[in-house]
Amino acid sequence: MSNDYKKSGVNLEAGDATVDKIKSVVKSTFNKNVLTGIGHFGALYELDLKGYTNPVLVSSVDGVGTKLKVAIDAGVHNTVGQDLVNHCVNDIAVCGAKPLYFMDYMAFGKLDPEVAASIVEGFAKACRENDIALIGGETAEMPGLYQDKDYDLSGTIVGIVEKENIIDGSNVKTGDILLGFKSNGLHTNGYSLARKVLFDKHSVNDKLENLDGSLSDELLHVHKSYYEIIQNLSSKKLVKSFSHITGGGIIGNTKRVVPDNYKININWDSWEIPNIFKVIQASGNITDDEMRKVFNLGIGLIAIIDKNNLASVKESVSSLGEDVIEIGEIE
Repeated sequence: MSNDYKKSGVNLEAGDATVDKIKSVVKSTFNKNVLTGIGHFGALYELDLKGYTNPVLVSSVDGVGTKLKVAIDAGVHNTVGQDLVNHCVNDIAVCGAKPLYFMDYMAFGKLDPEVAASIVEGFAKACRENDIALIGGETAEMPGLYQDKDYDLSGTIVGIVEKENIIDGSNVKTGDILLGFKSNGLHTNGYSLARKVLFDKHSVNDKLENLDGSLSDELLHVHKSYYEIIQNLSSKKLVKSFSHITGGGIIGNTKRVVPDNYKININWDSWEIPNIFKVIQASGNITDDEMRKVFNLGIGLIAIIDKNNLASVKESVSSLGEDVIEIGEIE
């Protein structure tokens, strides 16, 4: 009996069907700078450098981690694409960059065109909301490496910033204060620990006391984009540095944008920790110190500012409908 690619586990027809399903939704993110359609060997993006004197490109690559396992088990695939785009947007926005375009990589054990299309719809939705183009990607079918229903995602983003407007925290000093902006859940970090302590006892569809929805509802909240907040404050020169709170928690991430000779002092009682984190901690008997190292605990973005700018910052973000919480200071 002869062998072929399909018998080895790779279905080329499923790949073609996936491309057909995603073409229109991907094109919905295009702008005048995108010079190629879908299917070329490379994606072409024309830079518009009007208004820049010394432009710098800023890029980042990331994944969604084991939050994907929650999505797979729950059969909900249209949010993880949004997670990935928003995570990447935040990572370059905190450097002062305007995001330009995004590219994705999807790897499946067995390619399901409906699942792939749902993920890409999430990519496109977040790209439109952040005003960036989804200009290319790669879809791989990898039998033997992933189980049939499993998949993995990664994304690459490129943005631009005027060199003199790069935000790096180099001018942070003693007495500056830390302002926190709320997260809407775990975002995309800490899921390996959360899954271990929760799913040893519960299933994704269980409804637990003190949670508004099922576990999957709580764990699949879309990673929030802070781009509008960051742009609003950075355009007014009100912030010395921003910290996107991902893996490593509040201290682990914020020390990346504070000079080494300064200490970050957090008042951990200055905000109410969302119930999902309390449920995780109680389920696994996790120490406060470990929770603070792993999770954002309800704060997804931190801005470090001169305390004299506090009133101006509060006024600026109130127009966006955002709350700001004073959570600490620099020593």
